[in-house]
Amino acid sequence: MKNISCHIFAAISFTICFLSCSDKEVDHDRINQDALPLHQSMKNLSDIIVYDIFSPPVASRVYAYPSIASYEVMAAFREEYRSLSGQVKDLNKPPMPDTTKSISMSYASVHAFNTVAKALIFSEDKMDDFQLELEEYYKTKGLTQTSIEQSQAYGEKVAQHILGWSQSDKYGETRSYPKFDLNEDPSRWKPTPPGYFDGIEPHWREIRPFVIKSADQFAPPPPTPYDMSEGSTFFKELMEVYEVGKAADQEQREIASFWDCNPFVMNVTGHVMHASKKITPGGHWMGITGLVAKKDSADFAKSSMSYALTSIALADGFISCWDEKYRSNLTRPETVINETIDEDWLPLLQTPPFPEYTSGHSVISRAAAVALTSIYGDNFQFDDTVEIEYGLPMRSFDSFYEASEEAAVSRLYGGIHYRPAIEYGVVQGEQVGKYIVSNLKLKRK
Repeated sequence: MKNISCHIFAAISFTICFLSCSDKEVDHDRINQDALPLHQSMKNLSDIIVYDIFSPPVASRVYAYPSIASYEVMAAFREEYRSLSGQVKDLNKPPMPDTTKSISMSYASVHAFNTVAKALIFSEDKMDDFQLELEEYYKTKGLTQTSIEQSQAYGEKVAQHILGWSQSDKYGETRSYPKFDLNEDPSRWKPTPPGYFDGIEPHWREIRPFVIKSADQFAPPPPTPYDMSEGSTFFKELMEVYEVGKAADQEQREIASFWDCNPFVMNVTGHVMHASKKITPGGHWMGITGLVAKKDSADFAKSSMSYALTSIALADGFISCWDEKYRSNLTRPETVINETIDEDWLPLLQTPPFPEYTSGHSVISRAAAVALTSIYGDNFQFDDTVEIEYGLPMRSFDSFYEASEEAAVSRLYGGIHYRPAIEYGVVQGEQVGKYIVSNLKLKRK
């Protein structure tokens, strides 16, 4: 009796925590309950990514592999969905389930998701605790001990297959590559205050893409040439950032803060410095994916497909963007303004530690918007509550494209980017997203 009570309590706690902690503005009656463990798994992973402080490019990788593992298990049970093997680079067909076994598709899928995720994060104890809660939850849903074990075993097989594939993407090799070299050329990027961190992931272009042919497949035009002559195009772009930063109204400030998504912000007050941690820009879009799936009452399969496609778009978007960042190696507005115009000027947001062109927010937001539009259609209205837990109010959008446009221009309001990085970043992200959507056939007609 005691064990049964514990199991019931765990399941109730699991459901209540999920509904109350991550869906404050979602109509709970619309959430497909079968997909709830997958949504909670993604939320738990996002929380760990924030806790462990992964950079935006690395976080996109941490989202992609678990999402693909979940999708592959699901697709093995649902004939209308196609495996990603043979569609994403170098992925061979994962093991198929033994039809004589009592395997729960959803439990095997989330077990594969969390097993892969555990191998990619640092806080393994947090994942272990979550896995135990998840097991208890499925027991209260009627899974026998045999079914639990056989579902875990199959999920483990697929997880190990995906992890084996992940090891050939050059992530491990790039951990030992040299830091980014700086030089005295005023047009080139240099570390910015207050942390003056080294350039993050200067070799990310080496990471194997998931779908795009190469990191430079959608390379944008070069940035505006550095020219501080008054009246030059670059000088005008610089002054726009300077003036917008000084005159930003309340709405623009709120937009900048809402889309900041800086995973590690150094807060300085006098001689006291402390750090705050937030979700990454990719994490924000994975959160949007969950909100949209719940609003749509998407079942487990559709939700799994949504996470897989969006995470792939984000991951390839970062690879494409980072390729250009460290090729053009353009200095940030904060650096140029402080050195040549106003030494006391500060951007509204803290400048992240990597070159300026193109805007990562612009690229990955548009790529994600293309992916989500391909599943849920254009003009899908949603309330973005992802940032509520970080003290920011909900914002509402009439489409994914509208949200991506706001995310892009937020970087001008925040003093982070010149306008070309934003506009060409949107184009770059749309090219990445459309290529992925055109080349991945996830559902059979």
